[in-house]
Amino acid sequence: MPIGSTEQHGPHLPLSTDTVIAQAVAERAADVLRPRTAGQVLVAPAIAYGASGEHAGFPGTISIGHEALHAVIVEAVRSLALWAGRVVLVNGHGGNVPTLDAAVRRLRAEGHEVAWVGCEAPGGDAHAGRTETSVMLHLAPDLVRPFDGVTGEPRPLAAIMPDLVAHGVRAVSPSGVLGDPAGASAEQGREIVRAMASSVALRIGGGRVDARGRLLDSAVPPLPYRS
Repeated sequence: MPIGSTEQHGPHLPLSTDTVIAQAVAERAADVLRPRTAGQVLVAPAIAYGASGEHAGFPGTISIGHEALHAVIVEAVRSLALWAGRVVLVNGHGGNVPTLDAAVRRLRAEGHEVAWVGCEAPGGDAHAGRTETSVMLHLAPDLVRPFDGVTGEPRPLAAIMPDLVAHGVRAVSPSGVLGDPAGASAEQGREIVRAMASSVALRIGGGRVDARGRLLDSAVPPLPYRS
């Protein structure tokens, strides 16, 4: 089940960027897994609203907050568990992570086979920069506006995190971009999506989770899938 958001992504990317990416990665990972499971891998419609309070200073952002998102995830998985043997939440928005941790821990304590995994692009920039712009040029080029001249905050996320947490994205980047979209291309986006989907499929296939209920890669020592 893809988990996205509806939030600003600078002046050039759509509000649905995180949802589009989560849906695409989930669908491609499912394509990889189906031959090994006799086709028994389904992709649910995405949850398109997330916890995006850090983007509240920008028009277009719709955040339902952690409490509401927690309730939606818990009830959705409880419903899915009535007929699905295993549920994986594929997350496209970093702001959802604390809620995913809490919701998945609760659900696993209830005995549900559920885990979550992020759409991660190692080495990529944080928000609406080259990484996401390239991915959207590949997945939905008709939704990408011209980005020549769009500037963002180029410092690493770790360096701006205190201000980001305390004051939101607008305080560190008036454009809403964390990174730099210059040089983005559909070709780069295709490779990024392929890598993200491959990573998600490998993690799902491995079934290893940490204490947060997050799926781990195959290099990490395994834990039982059901805690």
